[in-house]
Amino acid sequence: MRPRQRFRRVRAALAGALAGVLALGGCGLLGDDSGGSPGAGAAPHTAQSPAKDIPYDVTPLLKPAKKYLGVAVPGAPTSMKNVDVYARRTGRQPNLVEYYAGWGDGFDASGVRRAWAEGALTLMSWEPFRTPLTDIAAGRSDGYIKAYAASVRRLNLPVVIDFADEFNGHWEKWGTDDVTPAQYVAAWRHIHQTFVEASATNVIWAWAPNIVNPVRSVRLQPYYPGDAYVDWIGLIGYFTLGEDNSFDGVFGPTRDQIRTFTTKPMLLLETAAMPGERRRADVRNLFAGVKADDDMLGFVWFDYKKRADWRLEASPLALEEFKRLAADDRFGFDVRKP
Repeated sequence: MRPRQRFRRVRAALAGALAGVLALGGCGLLGDDSGGSPGAGAAPHTAQSPAKDIPYDVTPLLKPAKKYLGVAVPGAPTSMKNVDVYARRTGRQPNLVEYYAGWGDGFDASGVRRAWAEGALTLMSWEPFRTPLTDIAAGRSDGYIKAYAASVRRLNLPVVIDFADEFNGHWEKWGTDDVTPAQYVAAWRHIHQTFVEASATNVIWAWAPNIVNPVRSVRLQPYYPGDAYVDWIGLIGYFTLGEDNSFDGVFGPTRDQIRTFTTKPMLLLETAAMPGERRRADVRNLFAGVKADDDMLGFVWFDYKKRADWRLEASPLALEEFKRLAADDRFGFDVRKP
């Protein structure tokens, strides 16, 4: 279970109220996607080019030669201020910026452009707090999904979408206490198909279970939408005190189970280590584990103070270790030139 549960509840109520408005109002509330430069270094076939009718080809970003070095920080990508502060602290510019959006929120096209201008891909964790997955699968949110997909397609920059993550946990509204595997898969496939029909193929789809360590009785395969609907496997897991802090101890059981039904590349979609004396070793284990696995695309550090202080700045020695390891040329690259 991730440490940001309380943080998302206030936003959930607002998102639920917006969902009905958006469904009625069309794409007018779905972000600024009508103009403006997509940022320096944009690929030749972005929304501002003569080839604007050609969807952005995300293929080079699916499994690049180097690793993603990502971060989730407050306010990004609407503002890149905290990303820039994080970059100065760690000595490396993140090339993957994660943010959280409630079902009903508009598409942050301007934020995606800001991140892209700094050489970063955006990853949106899309969370249906107040909309049942059965309603989504039945088409009751189609107005919203179609408008959202149209906004994404119009911007025509690559984005990563992770829908209803941690579905294998009981703590989420879309988790095991409320949703069956079949209902989850049906909602996922319906959203994916709606995007395809809108030609919004500039999306990388990340399927993101929580690591199985706290919920070992829940099997993951029944929740898997299928290789035709998923591009990345995004694992969510943290280095916590009182548990084995080896990379294989944290992520191995989940990785090994998933490898029985798909070979899609993996990303640590959300991770961090609890502050304290062990954090420096946890950071070493994180970098070593990602570097050692050719199928591990990289990681996103959750740099928030929520339930615990996951910010790197909270542990100066661990921050210095992170900075040293992040200098490895195998981590980080300009996503505009993969």
